[in-house]
Amino acid sequence: MFGHCPGSANLKTPTLSMKKCPECGHEVEVFSTDIKVPCDNCGFIVYNEISGCVRWCKHAKECLGEEQYRRLIEEG
Repeated sequence: MFGHCPGSANLKTPTLSMKKCPECGHEVEVFSTDIKVPCDNCGFIVYNEISGCVRWCKHAKECLGEEQYRRLIEEG
């Protein structure tokens, strides 16, 4: 059951996406496991919205593992 959670797929196998910095418009590389990344151009912190299911799913800790669960809760 836990290996098929659609919400955790990108947390278990990281993917790369590009986000525009809201401050300067520069493209910022963000991995799906990153919570926040500084813009290489201006230093503005770009946040990744990844901790959603971690906060409400009762299986999140078991699904993601203790270490990643704790990191997402503390930094998210």
